[in-house]
Amino acid sequence: MMKARKTPLRTCIGCRVGSDKQDLVRIVRAADGHVEVDPSGKANGRGAYVCRKAECFDSAVQRRRIDSALRVRLKDDDNDRLRREFNEALDASKQGSDA
Repeated sequence: MMKARKTPLRTCIGCRVGSDKQDLVRIVRAADGHVEVDPSGKANGRGAYVCRKAECFDSAVQRRRIDSALRVRLKDDDNDRLRREFNEALDASKQGSDA
């Protein structure tokens, strides 16, 4: 008899609510220090998770929780780029679920 696998749970850095890993968007800091949204959720590097809601992303940016979770200091233009990447990841996931 096979054991049932646990579903990986992660905590949103915006609202601090635990959710299934697939329900969150991952932001990753690569070894070279570059920070980006990781739509696949599998890129190498230190990761942080945010709910698929703009309010959670805004809260994480405003409270500098992305900086803290990834142990990095982001500038305003980095946050703007991450916001664009986050919105693109949300749009891509909506298109994938509509198909």
